[in-house]
Amino acid sequence: MSGAIPTESLVSGLMEHALSAACAASVRAAVTLGLPEALGEAPATADELATAVGADPGALRRLLRSLTSYGVFAEEGTGSFVHTEKSRALREDSPDSIKYLVLWCTEPWLWSLWGDLDESVRTGGEIFTRTHGRRFYEHLHTRWPESARIFNRAMTQQTRLSATVIADMLPMSGAGTVADVGGGQGLVLGTLLERHPHVRGFLLDLPEVVANADARLHPGGELADRVRLVPGDCLEGISVEADVYLFKNILGADDDTSVRILRNAMKAARPGARMVIVENFVDDGPGERLASALDLRMLLVIGGQKHTRAGLLGIAERAGLTVRDVRPVDSSLHMIETVVPG
Repeated sequence: MSGAIPTESLVSGLMEHALSAACAASVRAAVTLGLPEALGEAPATADELATAVGADPGALRRLLRSLTSYGVFAEEGTGSFVHTEKSRALREDSPDSIKYLVLWCTEPWLWSLWGDLDESVRTGGEIFTRTHGRRFYEHLHTRWPESARIFNRAMTQQTRLSATVIADMLPMSGAGTVADVGGGQGLVLGTLLERHPHVRGFLLDLPEVVANADARLHPGGELADRVRLVPGDCLEGISVEADVYLFKNILGADDDTSVRILRNAMKAARPGARMVIVENFVDDGPGERLASALDLRMLLVIGGQKHTRAGLLGIAERAGLTVRDVRPVDSSLHMIETVVPG
């Protein structure tokens, strides 16, 4: 074992990793204080921003120092602060806002769970149930209504960011129907139907999710006559026959459960139907670091996971699907096109 003294850069680098919670806390504090909205188009001093958000000027200046070191806001030579692309994306009125995604990733109940990551790694399972006495989604929707509201908005923001790209990429040649399995509020489905006026769609998700679907899909909405809302649980069964089935970010369970979801769809599908999986790979592409962080969060909270490229392809093949194509959607998502064999 080497007795060399660690270099200063090595020590500072590891210390930054160990203190990275300060980065997450700084970004969350900026959002909860309303700093992105308080700073307009004109530069503003820390004192002016402190007055606007009701904060201590000295402490706010320290928070801004942390934020600017990560590129969230920038400081001009005059001591005033201005927006950056990152800070603008935290504004609620931004077209591509990720405000609620940031809040969801930094919810207070998550902090204590991270401290027990070693226990999750030892057991290979989630620790949320042991900590709170019930499974995560049950607890979220019954005990933490505000956190559940943030979750719903975060999922909408996440889907909105990729909906257009997915709709443009999805192989719809010769298809007349598409089923969005676990499709949430139906943002991707709605965008897809707008792209392809001849296509009809099915939105499948839990009853309480479907009840709050995109207004375009509800009775009276502009796409309502081309959509059927199907409440249910894809783990229990999938009841619709379609030409194309979309599974976006719902194969985040163990391998057996993921195979079960795909096979449930295959029972309803006819030979030749396309099944398209959109997921993160933890080992492929520039989004590896993000996917790895999401993977560990899923382990802690629900015992779920993000898959490797080979692992996800193996799940599709175990289900009995034939893989036709794999291509990136963006820096963190990939699209796997498969077909139900004859």
